[in-house]
Amino acid sequence: MGRSRLSLRDYLGQTLAVAEAEVRKLRHDPIELLTRAIQPLLWLLIFGQVMNRLHAIPTGGVSYEDFLAPGILAQSVVFIAIFYGLSAIWERDSGVLAKYLVSPAPRWALVVGKALGSGVRSLSQAVVIFVLAVLLGVHLRFEPAAIIGLLVFTLLGSAVFATFSLVIACLVKTRERFMGVGQLLTMPLFFASNAIYPVALMPSWLAAIARLNPLTYLVDALRALMLVGWQSTLGLGTDLAVLSIVLAVLVAVAARLYPIILG
Repeated sequence: MGRSRLSLRDYLGQTLAVAEAEVRKLRHDPIELLTRAIQPLLWLLIFGQVMNRLHAIPTGGVSYEDFLAPGILAQSVVFIAIFYGLSAIWERDSGVLAKYLVSPAPRWALVVGKALGSGVRSLSQAVVIFVLAVLLGVHLRFEPAAIIGLLVFTLLGSAVFATFSLVIACLVKTRERFMGVGQLLTMPLFFASNAIYPVALMPSWLAAIARLNPLTYLVDALRALMLVGWQSTLGLGTDLAVLSIVLAVLVAVAARLYPIILG
């Protein structure tokens, strides 16, 4: 009954409290930001420059390095978020999760708080990749509206995949199984998207999968917001709607499953 008397302000406060706890973890381990910058640097500096010389992939009038940069940002978002459920399993083992679940906060507030915490980590990664892209000469947009939109989609995309990760954690329950499933999912999500090549180049069966992949919509939005002269293929409104709907569904599923992780 106590939960029913909570106001929207209470719900928001509890959600932000969970998110703030996640951000504190990042403050205590700032070296993580540096280590996470290595893989995007390798993709942009080595893979991007080699493919740019080959001219093997049509990229709509921009260099391949320009085309690749938003895809690598999206990849980093996925790689950070997809293992976020591992922290839920660790919290269960350490007893922290039990404290969350006996609090008056509704389950969806806990899930959204976790997703926001993942989003903050992804925003810090977005800054790192943006700086790398500038240093590598990628033709970026610097208009305030484009940058704000970029941050919004980065936060939204991270929330989608972090919540998906929580769903997986609730189902598999052990760290060993979670690591195996997480590794199994990351590369198919990445390669079955438009992150490193256009959907138009894919065989029809793979293109159909790419259109069902939320990462495709995230990459489409990031390209339009990051690159000078690039137009969204799917439409920013469509990208926003698809990611928002997927997030809402995943939050509902994760909130339903969240207590199961203790079983």
